[in-house]
Amino acid sequence: MTVTNGKLTSTFQVMERSVGVQSRFFTIHGYRRAFLAAGDGPPLLLIHGIGDSSSTWLPVVESFATDHTVIAPDLLGHGLSDKPRADYSVAAYANGMRDLLSVLDIDRVTVVGHSLGGGVAAQFAYTFPERCERLVLVGTGGIARSVSLLLRLSAAPNADLLMPTFGSPVFKFGARVAAHALRMLGTDLGRDTEEILKVFDSLPDAAARRAILRTLRSGVDWRGQVITMLDRAYLTEGMPTLLLWGAHDAIIPVEQGYLAAAAMPGSRLEVFEDAGHFPHHSDPERFTAVVRAFLADTAPSRFEPEVWRDRLRRGQPVRAVQRTGNADGALSGSVRSGT
Repeated sequence: MTVTNGKLTSTFQVMERSVGVQSRFFTIHGYRRAFLAAGDGPPLLLIHGIGDSSSTWLPVVESFATDHTVIAPDLLGHGLSDKPRADYSVAAYANGMRDLLSVLDIDRVTVVGHSLGGGVAAQFAYTFPERCERLVLVGTGGIARSVSLLLRLSAAPNADLLMPTFGSPVFKFGARVAAHALRMLGTDLGRDTEEILKVFDSLPDAAARRAILRTLRSGVDWRGQVITMLDRAYLTEGMPTLLLWGAHDAIIPVEQGYLAAAAMPGSRLEVFEDAGHFPHHSDPERFTAVVRAFLADTAPSRFEPEVWRDRLRRGQPVRAVQRTGNADGALSGSVRSGT
């Protein structure tokens, strides 16, 4: 992908990350945003999870880039993007995706989101339906209350007092000992310890730690997730939607994938039996094959304002959302979307 507008290119810094994949920077609203860009063709937006960065997509970027324009941003507060005192809610991130696509002159896109990025992708889809062609959610957050104890503890009151220790040699040594034990015990969490350790390693300074904590607390507290996309899942009617989940996901249990599939009309659920929270790492070849098949088998959604208005007017009864959410005891009727 090439940006030809002189005003835009003057602010880009370009460096090679790998063959055909470039790391670029653009300043929007005064904050530097980093993103990976590769390929040419129909645009594909890849959104990472909390504490992660665009690098999580490197196992699949080059494959997708053979026939797609791939954009993989570092969310604000993550990776190489700026980490200001700012709004780190899911809705703010969705707005940020719209703004990045706008300056890159991309009108419509298929959105792929992992974990927190799945919540951002879903928010983007129903906030800007005219700009979303398809939706792919990977071990996505924002469905039901149940979430790993690790995230609950991290979001608990006064947890920020411990965050300065994350970069200490003692903490890193202890974390690696615990990770080894989890792997040796064959736990589901043990499958993802390397990825989790990378998240801790990506918090080198106070600004990064504050940004991640604000992001986490915007959607999670000590009792679990505090927002849900289920109350407006009916809006995915007419939008091709694919759900990808690891059967051994210890961060966001696969039961939430089944819950989401039941709530999203016409959606497809693909479960990776040997994967945890990162199926695009565990089996990148199958991951790209499944997504490619989905792209080939579905036509981009068409935004028709009158149809959208009718869906909103018909809505979905709150009691139906409560029944769906309570099917596995994971979600109470008081848990609602934030926007």
